[in-house]
Amino acid sequence: MSRDKTLGTIALASGNVHKAHEWQALLPGWRVETLDMRDAPAETGLTFGENALAKARFGATIAPPSNWVLGEDSGLVVEALSGAPGIRSARFAGEGATDGDNVVLLLAQMVGASDRRARFLCAAACLLPEGPNAAGERTELQVDGVLEGEIASAPRGDAGFGYDPVFVPAGEVRTLAELGGGWKRASSHRARAATQLLELLDRC
Repeated sequence: MSRDKTLGTIALASGNVHKAHEWQALLPGWRVETLDMRDAPAETGLTFGENALAKARFGATIAPPSNWVLGEDSGLVVEALSGAPGIRSARFAGEGATDGDNVVLLLAQMVGASDRRARFLCAAACLLPEGPNAAGERTELQVDGVLEGEIASAPRGDAGFGYDPVFVPAGEVRTLAELGGGWKRASSHRARAATQLLELLDRC
């Protein structure tokens, strides 16, 4: 990666500080800054990818034109719940729901379920700085990361956020909240998306 890229700023189209910290760790050499998304339009996409791109495009309207802009949408897909909470993962228990509210509702809906398979999905869209043409067009890059696993019967661990205390990755016996940040930086759905994104950025 060239020196000018290592000094670049990526504006994250999110006010979620947990996501910002994770992306900062996953994109070494880049400076990740959050954007004020209070005026962002409602998420109306039918997929994580559509929502990620919409966030990035809105972020590009408020970020400095020299910044790279990153939009991300991620969530939990549970087989026994026909794919829920899905794109409503952050609002599973209603608008303004806390992580704890969402976990409580998830476990309540999983009572008696023999199939506890689930997966975390992360879709990321990155818009390059404005192009040199008169229209100032930005190149759009999109990647996806997937982490397979299952839902635990009760929350365990105090690291991470969201559904981390009840998600056990495939091949592990501990939840993401027990495995901690080091494991997530290497193997999470967000880490897998970041690896692909870095490969694409290296070619730009």
